[in-house]
Amino acid sequence: MEDTLSETGMMSSSAREIDKVTDTNELRFRQIHLDFHTSQHIIGIGATFDPDLFAATLEEAHINSITCFARCHHGYIYFDTQKHPERKHPHLQRNLLAEQIEACHARNIRVPIYTTIQWDHFTAEQHPEWLALQADGRIKGTQPYEAGFYRYLCVNSPYLGFLKEHIQEILETLPVDGLFLDIVIPLDDSSKWTRTAMADAGMDPSDPLQRRAYGQQVIDAFKREMTSFIRQCNKVCTIFYNDGHIGIRDRNTAEVYTHFELESLPNEGWSYLHFPISVRYARNLGRECLGMTGKFHTFWGDFHSYKNQAALQFECFRMLTLNAKCSVGDQLHPSGKMDQATYRLIGSVYAEVAKKEPWCSEACPLTEIGVLTTEEFYYERVPAETAGAVRMLQEGSHQFEVLDTHSDFSAYSVLILPDEIPVSTLLVEKLEQYLEQGGKFIASYHSGLNPSQDAFVLKALGVQVIGPAPFSPDFILPKGIISRGLPEIEHVMYLRGMDVIAQPGSEVLASVMVPYFNRTYQHFCSHRHTPSSGQPGYPGIIRNGSVIYFAHPIFTQYHRNAPRWCKTLFLNALDILLPEPLVRIQGPSTLLTTINTQTRKDRWVLHLLHYIPERRGQEFDVIEDVIPLYNIRVSIRVPRTIRQVTCVPDRQALPWTIKNERLEFTVSEINGHQMVEVAFK
Repeated sequence: MEDTLSETGMMSSSAREIDKVTDTNELRFRQIHLDFHTSQHIIGIGATFDPDLFAATLEEAHINSITCFARCHHGYIYFDTQKHPERKHPHLQRNLLAEQIEACHARNIRVPIYTTIQWDHFTAEQHPEWLALQADGRIKGTQPYEAGFYRYLCVNSPYLGFLKEHIQEILETLPVDGLFLDIVIPLDDSSKWTRTAMADAGMDPSDPLQRRAYGQQVIDAFKREMTSFIRQCNKVCTIFYNDGHIGIRDRNTAEVYTHFELESLPNEGWSYLHFPISVRYARNLGRECLGMTGKFHTFWGDFHSYKNQAALQFECFRMLTLNAKCSVGDQLHPSGKMDQATYRLIGSVYAEVAKKEPWCSEACPLTEIGVLTTEEFYYERVPAETAGAVRMLQEGSHQFEVLDTHSDFSAYSVLILPDEIPVSTLLVEKLEQYLEQGGKFIASYHSGLNPSQDAFVLKALGVQVIGPAPFSPDFILPKGIISRGLPEIEHVMYLRGMDVIAQPGSEVLASVMVPYFNRTYQHFCSHRHTPSSGQPGYPGIIRNGSVIYFAHPIFTQYHRNAPRWCKTLFLNALDILLPEPLVRIQGPSTLLTTINTQTRKDRWVLHLLHYIPERRGQEFDVIEDVIPLYNIRVSIRVPRTIRQVTCVPDRQALPWTIKNERLEFTVSEINGHQMVEVAFK
């Protein structure tokens, strides 16, 4: 690693110019999130820490912001606390956090301050009565004889008093650019604090649904109260509450954040699909976004491991393409010694980020498709239905956002309701109004049904439900325009669909052929499923004007095992409703494409990103190699006269033409990430 990265870590003069930032509270593009969860059983804490070397290493790695620790998950404090000296790490002999801040500020490096909220091993040991409990009375999280600090403290207990006192001391004794408050999670809690409060509020603590609802109320109230408390001491510092995911449940408290940091490592609990789902939702909540990955090969606290350089490039460049700034997680060694190989690795990527920043600053996405996420109804970080839709749209080079039912639909030409979107009376009215204003949408499987799933309340689908399909698997037979790119033969649909009837005026785009019989112990055929009998059963894809309905859960199916024909059928349906998409690319499905606008600079910026994650190990995807693409043809629907088209940041002008109100040009090479500036007259 030293041989390949030593030269790329040097800061260029142009990058230094970009780093001339005067506002310490401005969210910056190149951040480090520096963990320091350090056991009391390790001595010499910070003993070899060199403030000047620390800040110089960051500067040479092109880093202009770093989150440093006030208090960790072990519960220990890393500055000279007067209010809680018993909590200062027993083997820390210096004012570590203050030294870090002073050294960084001298080089114009921003330093948000980290403290933990619901995980604190020291407090959990001292005050077990403040811990959250499961419904059976056991401790929620790490049990007494298990390794780890993952026990949850109740913020609706007297623990809140300590938290306020601790945060007030940080605000009053240290220069505070920002606060990163970690592990702020709604809990299904059965502690006495929750049971008493729920009973006082007329709620039933024995009901798990009511407990979860109350847990959300508690954490929302905590965030609002804490932001108000912080603002009494500091009017301008940034504030972020982390629970490892930004999604639907953050909408109601978005106003208490100054920005969002989207923790999204490609492994445990997230995957490479998590970030594009989360950021495409979060960036519409009125807050700036910062992506967060890690330098680790596996997970946080994976000491002496190094992410493949190509993977770190992909993760950071993808943040830029999706309108987020960059943060890379690391953990400082207990001695305080910086791992130079880590910062050569990060520096090699951040050097490129610095060059790209002028085309990413103040950029907004250009999108025309909205995907309603099932996270709103069935909380998951990566809901299968949403993930399948996001993957198909990305592979089709479409420009889209992830929405919920509270979103404004009017900005989108087409909406996608994937598989499991329940339709309330209010949503029916909203969708009908959207259609009246010229909108179009694609729905599938249960989307549009009433709660009992025996009738479609969304009449615009043009279908009547009979019930669940009597056969599964069955076989879809596409014909005509919906079959483009596929032979007009039967294609197996692995997941059970719906038995529906096309209403008068609706058009059946594809029928379903049924097998000889379902596979049971009484009658089965071969290894997997019975083949088609050649007999028609029921409609599979139905069009009713500007609405197309798929009877099968195609998005869940694509997330599960990616049948190409499911994606082709969906993209063909989208082409029917959106014949002139914003962007068309003649390239492989592994090429990720986004387009952003920089209004003040009167230009659009096209991002072309090509890295291929592989499942080389059994646990998660990795990226090791960069595979260049050549001569990629691009077509963009443009509204105005073009002045020039240029590959940036290297300023290579591209020949271009206008044909049928579409800008056309060819990008000769994409070596990982290529941006193209489209400047208007």
